[in-house]
Amino acid sequence: MPNDLWQSTKVAPIPSFLYGTAWKEERTQALTRLAFEAGFRGIDTANQRKHYFEAGVGAALRDALRSGLLTRAEVFLQSKFTFLGGQDDRLPYDRSAPVTRQVAQSFDSSLVHLGTDYLDSYVLHGPSSRSGLTAADWQAWRAMEALAVSGKVRFLGVSNVSLGQLQALYAEAAIPPAFVQNRCYAKTGWDQGVRALCRARGSTYQGFSLLTANRAELRGPVAQRIARDTGRPIEQIVFRFCRQLGILPLTGTSSSDHMRLDLAASELELTSDDVSALEKMSGD
Repeated sequence: MPNDLWQSTKVAPIPSFLYGTAWKEERTQALTRLAFEAGFRGIDTANQRKHYFEAGVGAALRDALRSGLLTRAEVFLQSKFTFLGGQDDRLPYDRSAPVTRQVAQSFDSSLVHLGTDYLDSYVLHGPSSRSGLTAADWQAWRAMEALAVSGKVRFLGVSNVSLGQLQALYAEAAIPPAFVQNRCYAKTGWDQGVRALCRARGSTYQGFSLLTANRAELRGPVAQRIARDTGRPIEQIVFRFCRQLGILPLTGTSSSDHMRLDLAASELELTSDDVSALEKMSGD
């Protein structure tokens, strides 16, 4: 595959919304197909059978391609490499292989699962330890960089990462992360420090668990007042707020109605005062 693939006009643009496929199990194929039908063109998955069924995503994509619903060039596919500590016994690689080989094996397995010859984004599914970056992290990142240089991956990313780890990655990476994906808590200013670093370095911050991680805050007076003022559901307010804040949101809803409702958040425009209030809100 040519190394300038990412420069082609025949690839998907970075989407404004991602459909997350974690914890779907046997429903993965049907729900991913529903997401395509609702209008999602960005899909997030991982080669981690413990929490994802990547092959189910691939089956949904093949169905959608065969039916003419979409083309591969319209779909932004994002998958992940997961270290042994985040896997169960259904490994996509040889547990005794060097990390660089594990990355290659996992990536090749992802291509087979998804029925494609490239990925739009390939993400390190969290560093191997809670503090700092280890030799294994760097081995994985260098292997991912090699995939990007080969043209098999358009963008690289990292998830479940601390501010310090992200700073270290930016300092030493030959290819810095284009995406940073974290669970996003209102109580931390929606991951304010990491978002600020992403903004300074030109990376896109992807936020997940935007609803489930912030139940108390979303039941609080600030969010409820904005819901009343706009006449819009909380879910739309959160997702539109995230877009106005510069966050690329993920949703994992299993409801086709909610999928369309979430995508319709783009029709809402919050005032700067509302955005500021939501950014600073607590669950009190």
